[in-house]
Amino acid sequence: MINWMKYRYLFLVFSLMIIIPGLFSLYTWGLKLSIDFTGGSIITLSDSTVIREKDITQQQADEIVDKLKKDNRNVKIASFETLGPAMGQETIKKTFYAILLASLLLLIHITHAFRQLKFGVCAILAMLHDSLILLGIFSLLGHFAGVEIDLLFVTAALTVLSFSVHDTIVVYDRIRELQKRLPNASTYDLANQAVSETMIRSLNNSLTIIFMLLALVLLGGDTTRNFALALLIGTISGSYSSPFTAVPLLVIWDEIRGRKK
Repeated sequence: MINWMKYRYLFLVFSLMIIIPGLFSLYTWGLKLSIDFTGGSIITLSDSTVIREKDITQQQADEIVDKLKKDNRNVKIASFETLGPAMGQETIKKTFYAILLASLLLLIHITHAFRQLKFGVCAILAMLHDSLILLGIFSLLGHFAGVEIDLLFVTAALTVLSFSVHDTIVVYDRIRELQKRLPNASTYDLANQAVSETMIRSLNNSLTIIFMLLALVLLGGDTTRNFALALLIGTISGSYSSPFTAVPLLVIWDEIRGRKK
């Protein structure tokens, strides 16, 4: 059996090496918001192509489509709508509140399910780890590659959180089962065994999702590429954080409590 927890601090340092540049980018440049948040106009064409512009009138939208008709005469406007910045700000607020509420409920649920606060806190910290990685990478992509975040990104971010917690609970559940069988074993030993026993299952599950999302990123349309990319980053991060962030934090928690005693 591999002694995974021997490298627990190395795992956390690796995470920080990814998170810190992202935090710097978020603080310095922020996120490049699409018109879903800043306000603007959305033109949906008959071929399902979506054009996003800053505030334009119906006449300007018609002029844009007339230019496109030079290449394709069948192009028509399927819908045209204008979003105000207030709607985008309201969406950001609701997303923030939704994440806070979800985190609180998950903390309560996991703590109750495992009968110990440390499981809930460490699971939420691992979830925060994945969120910071996702936001940081998209901040960097926004600054250097012009990648914008839209409402689909919000959907992807919330989906990533659920995936991260689900994978963490699988490992934690294995630790709980081992505690019943080996009541005298330390958290360090239980963590090593739990990670080893769930590693193959987690890898098989994650790789199946990763290959599918990678195909969507490479071959999918422009409207879904960033959505698929966010899910891909989140899936990779969540697959890593469950055994190598959530579990090491659990071991470190017990070590700190042991020193205090």
